Amino acid sequence: MQVAAFIAGILFCLGVALDAFQTIILPRRPTGRFRITRIFFIATWVPWVLMADRVIDKKLRGQIYSIYGPLSLLLLLLLWAILLIFGFGLFYFSLGSPFGDAMMIHTNSAWAQFDTDLYVSGTTLFTLGLGDVVPHSLLARAFIIFESGVGLGFVALVIGYLPVLYQSFSRREINVALLDARAGSPPNAAELLRRHAFEGSEEALIDLLEEWERWSAEILESHISYPLLCYYRSQHDTQSWLAALVSILDTCALLISVIEGAHSRQAQLTFVMSRHALIDIGEVFEVLERKDGKPRTDPDRLPSKDFYHLCEALGENQLRLCGDPAAAKRLHTIRALYEPAAHGLSDYLRLPLPVWVAPPKVNDQWSILTRMRTDAATALKSAGDRTPFFNDEDHG
Repeated sequence: MQVAAFIAGILFCLGVALDAFQTIILPRRPTGRFRITRIFFIATWVPWVLMADRVIDKKLRGQIYSIYGPLSLLLLLLLWAILLIFGFGLFYFSLGSPFGDAMMIHTNSAWAQFDTDLYVSGTTLFTLGLGDVVPHSLLARAFIIFESGVGLGFVALVIGYLPVLYQSFSRREINVALLDARAGSPPNAAELLRRHAFEGSEEALIDLLEEWERWSAEILESHISYPLLCYYRSQHDTQSWLAALVSILDTCALLISVIEGAHSRQAQLTFVMSRHALIDIGEVFEVLERKDGKPRTDPDRLPSKDFYHLCEALGENQLRLCGDPAAAKRLHTIRALYEPAAHGLSDYLRLPLPVWVAPPKVNDQWSILTRMRTDAATALKSAGDRTPFFNDEDHG
């Protein structure tokens, strides 16, 4: 029994050490189907989603989804601590519980001794050092010293892990919030292009795509290293990192396949980087294929009739469209490169995907501002036309 306890203790401690190393320290995608973190998220996210899906109120349901990310982080850290306490407790139990405990002086029960082992392990891991239980062997003292070092390292990892995690989340959300003014809320490709239909818009659109190319690279680096960030949601229900990323991919797909202009080159670069991030995150959560191994079959986000509606919406903003009949086919081919991963992540994370053309809103803020700007420009032009022309001789 003591040998089995020692082996189980090794499995517990090594499992936590390897999992924490891959989750916190290793700057690349974690591997292994039986990792503690992976099993934890599978065991907690699925029932959490089932519970949230039963809520009828959409706003409350979104709040329940948003709680999971921060709460799962705390629960994961707690799980690691519990497993370490049990692991070292099994070590002490395999040594014959070599402790002097005043509370257990009148009993020789193995379970009572294991309670003492867990108590010593817990107080040692959290470096309390109460001293009310005294080890009676050199090997037990060595294990206590080693566990104290593990406890200090565990606390240091947690202290260093949280700021990195929330800094990555903050950087991500800044661009998501900025997209609200550029592509609407929720964002969509048609609205983004509509708001960039002005003189000199090509340069502004190129700058925007360059910025989102870098943002996609940051998402790839941070969300592959820390997949937990994918569960963190934006402050507003109409915004999400997935909707923003897919909107940029939709915009790049349009610029590459349908719309003429000098920005198509930058659209290609941004598309490649954004798709790379989306596909790799989809592989982390294993959403690219169904459980039976067959390819995904998802609803079409842009049927044929909606494509012509999209072209009409873009044409109203004087955007130059490729008029050949193959434009829709080219767009469909490009969409197939990223939409399966987008649908998979949307279904798994319960984050809605953006539409291609949003229905008109009543009292749309952008439309109101645009109308006021146009009225002001018209008024200034009219006032300028009525101003008489004076020269220096007139003033003389």
